[in-house]
Amino acid sequence: MTIHQFQPDHYFSTIGSHEPVLRIAAGDSVITTTVDANGWDEHGEKVATGGNPMTGPFYVEGAEPGDALAITIVRMTPNRADGWTRSSLATTVVEPHRVPDLPESSRAIWTIDRPTSTVRLHDPPARLADFVLPLAPMIGCFGVAPAGGQAISTATSGPHGGNMDYRGFGPGVTAYFPVAVAGALFHLGDGHATQGCGEIVGTGVETSFEIELTVNVCQGWPIAWPRGENETDLFTLGNARPLDQALQHATTELLDWMIAEYGFDPLTASHVLGQTVRYDVGNVFNPAYTMVCRLAKHWLA
Repeated sequence: MTIHQFQPDHYFSTIGSHEPVLRIAAGDSVITTTVDANGWDEHGEKVATGGNPMTGPFYVEGAEPGDALAITIVRMTPNRADGWTRSSLATTVVEPHRVPDLPESSRAIWTIDRPTSTVRLHDPPARLADFVLPLAPMIGCFGVAPAGGQAISTATSGPHGGNMDYRGFGPGVTAYFPVAVAGALFHLGDGHATQGCGEIVGTGVETSFEIELTVNVCQGWPIAWPRGENETDLFTLGNARPLDQALQHATTELLDWMIAEYGFDPLTASHVLGQTVRYDVGNVFNPAYTMVCRLAKHWLA
């Protein structure tokens, strides 16, 4: 296993078959940096344009169509002391007449205190003077190049991954993506210091990160949608609009996982899912919504 230190000098606002920045082997680890959703780096300098600039892509030797790429998030360390959010709830999550009357560009600055692992508003209203949140890093946008030479905007998501903004994609989690091109061409960015479910103000606490990942290839594992697991749960993600279509994709993917990998038949899987499944909401702000279908691993026995 090799540990690669990679410092990006350019970024992409699409996930696609771009020229790889680094070739790595299955089992290798990468320590790299990401800029925030508007392209500001750890020094507070704007080094990229477009929404959610991506670090990468990384070419993974041996990854071929029909495989799955496994990305284990080892560590996410904010590398500056501030982040930002939009201030108003999105029109997609409240009735239109209830959207706060704030400029669309209205932003709040947050202080990220690494020694105490907390996040708080820099200049809070009086009611929020003691509003302190735990630091809960997550990757908002990551994935692999889609098939057919497509380059898909980092504003949205699909079977390849993308801008899913699922708060479960943090340290200790392994994410799986369906490989569509040789080398997989893995991209990542859009780190959040914390975020509620849904990204309902259009942002988490957007900031830059140093991130450590371990990469593996699951050969001959033809998954259809992104998957993930942590110590306690399996989960699958569907990305689509309307929201019920995203839920269908996620539930189908978990059903297929249970049948193909854990020996369930459709009837027994239906009984287990019907009474134990949990759903989480990923992004409900961007063009494609994200639904997460989650199952505690102990039910697989």
